[in-house]
Amino acid sequence: MAGIGGIGGRALAQRLGRVGVWSFALQRLTAADAGAAVRDYERLGYPTVWMPESVGSKEVFAHAALLLAGSARAIVAPGIASIYARDPMAMAGGAKALAEAYPGRFVLGIGVSHKPSVESRGHDYGKPVESMAAYLDAMDASSYAGPDLAEPVPLVLAALGPRMLELAAARADGAHPYFVPVEHTPIARERVGSETCLAVEQTAVLSTDPDTARRIGRAFAKHYLALPNYANNLRRLGWSDEDIANDGSDRLIDAVVAWGDVDAIVGRVKAHLEGGADHVCVQLRAESSADPSLAGYGELAAALLAL
Repeated sequence: MAGIGGIGGRALAQRLGRVGVWSFALQRLTAADAGAAVRDYERLGYPTVWMPESVGSKEVFAHAALLLAGSARAIVAPGIASIYARDPMAMAGGAKALAEAYPGRFVLGIGVSHKPSVESRGHDYGKPVESMAAYLDAMDASSYAGPDLAEPVPLVLAALGPRMLELAAARADGAHPYFVPVEHTPIARERVGSETCLAVEQTAVLSTDPDTARRIGRAFAKHYLALPNYANNLRRLGWSDEDIANDGSDRLIDAVVAWGDVDAIVGRVKAHLEGGADHVCVQLRAESSADPSLAGYGELAAALLAL
């Protein structure tokens, strides 16, 4: 029986396409409106749609099922399903059920989340790499009563630091760095090697006004700058505590949140691709977190999809 992971990084990269959509807004919309938004992303030509699983969000497999059912051909990928939100057998079983129902359209992205989020669920936060490795072992050993799959479920690990990137290369089809500046991408590529799919998230604000763009970007970034995983990753890249403090310096916000006109945002995505990314999922941020930014993705589509 096909299991979790094992289609190969090159096959996954081809499936995802060069550019996709990453959207928090989908979890804030009704099922009908979220399905309509994914159909619009499809119409614009984006092949892959990523969505989160945060504390208090829609449960990720239920949410993925709604998005898959509400669309025709988009690949749906959690970025990420927390290993603390369900046991390994439930994670593997949920992924296999969706992969069987929607062949070639579901990618399982999993991660260790963050200490405050995990503790708010009532769990103890273990050592990230060791916890992930043990969880992967348990998924591999889990039973499943559903139909055999024609191929394994593609597996991507949320990964920032060197050891998690190496684990992704060893045990998964891809790695999914999130909230990273461009300089992280060649480092990640070196760690995962040439065969692993590197799917990088890039946040962006389609505005040429610096004050507006940085205000929206900083409102998004301040949550992540307060989390040790992301702050420590930035420190590894040479960013100072002064840059990270007080919701981020302008220089740091500009590095992790692309902003400007179409050319500026496309240029940032191109820089990730030239740095070794196989796939860049663009997370457009607007004034409202419930705005799926369809007009913005439409404005960007021709240039992004030509990369």
